[in-house]
Amino acid sequence: MQVTNRFVVDVDVADDFVARAHAALAALAARPGYLRGELLRALDDPRHWCLLTEWESVGAYRRGLGGFDVKIAAVPLLAESIDEPSAYETLASAAPAGEVVVAASDRAPHPHR
Repeated sequence: MQVTNRFVVDVDVADDFVARAHAALAALAARPGYLRGELLRALDDPRHWCLLTEWESVGAYRRGLGGFDVKIAAVPLLAESIDEPSAYETLASAAPAGEVVVAASDRAPHPHR
């Protein structure tokens, strides 16, 4: 599963944001179940940033947020992200020149019943 936290950061405080994002990424990377992460910046507007992390499962991600270092370095930064859904399950994937592989959802088939 992937977690995408988007941020809008004024250019004059971008250096501070980057330092805090690096610390958050390092803290998250030390947690069990973490697979990879990246700090991204929009090409068209340098105020727009994204912290993308990939986890073994939603449970690993939620447990990862409970680590002490994560609570200190990552949670305050994540709280500054745009208020929108951020955790996504993979429903289809394709390797380079590969076929599309479809995965079943982990969500309940009728979550509102």
